[in-house]
Amino acid sequence: MSPDSGPQRVRVTSPRTSAARARSVSIASEIDAQTRLGEVYITSLMRSQLRLALLVVAVLGLTLGALPLLFDLVPAVGRLAVAGIPLPWLLLSVVAFAEIWVLGWLYVRQAERNEATFSDLLDGR
Repeated sequence: MSPDSGPQRVRVTSPRTSAARARSVSIASEIDAQTRLGEVYITSLMRSQLRLALLVVAVLGLTLGALPLLFDLVPAVGRLAVAGIPLPWLLLSVVAFAEIWVLGWLYVRQAERNEATFSDLLDGR
């Protein structure tokens, strides 16, 4: 402490106060009691899960839906063969199932992440 600075400040607190203490209500109890706030939290989780599901369906629909258009607009692609297997068969049997599997895996992973975030919110972390 330098000679120019004044005395060090001391914080004084008292457990007695006339102010009303805030009632601590957890988010989980809000949800259990089915209050408006709990409904907002649940709706936000459902909305994020719905948005994720619609995104996965849109990606799958656009990629698989584009194949018939590709074969119709560019007939030469439909006549190609890889290792003696027609390309349309290969795309619709192997690639489509691989895409469905990968999209399903990504969906589950992201849905679990959404639920973990929601759970952390409930725990107050």
